[in-house]
Amino acid sequence: VQLQASGGGLVQPGGSLRLSCAASGSIFSISSMGWYRQAPGKQRELVATITSGGSTNYADSVKGRFTISRDNAKNTVYLQMNSLKPEDTAVYYCNADITYYSGRVLITEDYWGQGTQVTVSS
Repeated sequence: VQLQASGGGLVQPGGSLRLSCAASGSIFSISSMGWYRQAPGKQRELVATITSGGSTNYADSVKGRFTISRDNAKNTVYLQMNSLKPEDTAVYYCNADITYYSGRVLITEDYWGQGTQVTVSS
């Protein structure tokens, strides 16, 4: 099982980016999926999470600008980021609680993607 994130890049203030993160492998189910970010010299922080039923949670700093969504059929979570600010610059990591088969046993683990750089600068 692995998570593969994509979609980062360089964007001007006020611009938009869309991040994607796909889970692959022998997956039985995925409960919560989310995005976190870590800026240089700072701790990793929550950006947004979404449950399998579609309930969402956002950091106050991104409410009204970012939207998290997921496609359960594709085991993929998205983060639409609008009205980007320089303070949104960070490495963004996707996260998921994934249940998979190991032989005949179901195991649930917390997985992290490899991180994708988002830079907001003029």
